[in-house]
Amino acid sequence: MEVVTELYKIPNLSLALGFFDGVHLGHQAVISAAVDYACKNNCKSALATFKSHPSEILYNKGFKYIYSKEKKYELISELKIDYVIELDFEKIRSMSAKEYLENILINYFSPKAIFSGFNHTFGLNKSGDANFLEQNKYKYGYEYFSVPQKMLLGEIVSSTIVRKSIEDGDFNIANNMLNRNFSISGKVIEGKKLGRTIGFPTINIVYPENIVPPAFGVYCVNVILPEGDKYKGIANFGLRPTVSNKKEPLLEVYILDFDGDLYYKMVEIEFVNFIRYEKKFDFRSR
Repeated sequence: MEVVTELYKIPNLSLALGFFDGVHLGHQAVISAAVDYACKNNCKSALATFKSHPSEILYNKGFKYIYSKEKKYELISELKIDYVIELDFEKIRSMSAKEYLENILINYFSPKAIFSGFNHTFGLNKSGDANFLEQNKYKYGYEYFSVPQKMLLGEIVSSTIVRKSIEDGDFNIANNMLNRNFSISGKVIEGKKLGRTIGFPTINIVYPENIVPPAFGVYCVNVILPEGDKYKGIANFGLRPTVSNKKEPLLEVYILDFDGDLYYKMVEIEFVNFIRYEKKFDFRSR
């Protein structure tokens, strides 16, 4: 998979549109449809996305993503897409839907086919949508496919629902919609090593600032080490009120059946199940 950060002409593409944060079941359906079309029609597949989420630029500088860009592209690559075309939203935010279609999609990619989710919008004031793409397909000579919504557990699969579920600590919903365990990666830092004094040595990870955080609490997790080995673990995410007065949340993980030095190494933590909310224990003698 090639990541394209500067526009150049790549004609005759099977082109999927969207930001694809989370690469959830709905996103997977759109991308897979574009890849399948490319395989059947002897052309390359591509995904047109943005360097930053439009909502972060338009409304909220503190916007939280489901995955880092590196993780998102790793997941997209697994779906066998040929190109990820990374557009700069700042440069095109004032374009109308017609200008975006003509000046970017048609001019640079001459798509054989365009795919989007049923609710995808684009252009100034979200003036472009599935109907707009359908109405213009003969004018510009592409086929258009609107991929229907995916339903799961009585909800439309969406990045909004995934984010809300993670914030609530509900990984039954989040992980089913993602079709995988939600995970974050981080470097192991040194802590106070208090766990060692009670026989439970832990690793500490600063939670990524731009990734949506789960509810403060205790979770069943999987820990994936740099070499790829996977261990079960118990994680506390929060302010650790029993042992700390810190204001910044920390992810502290006890790894089951593991004994080794992970300081300053990158590990991946998969959130599996919620156990309980974080609470302060009283260890004073009685």
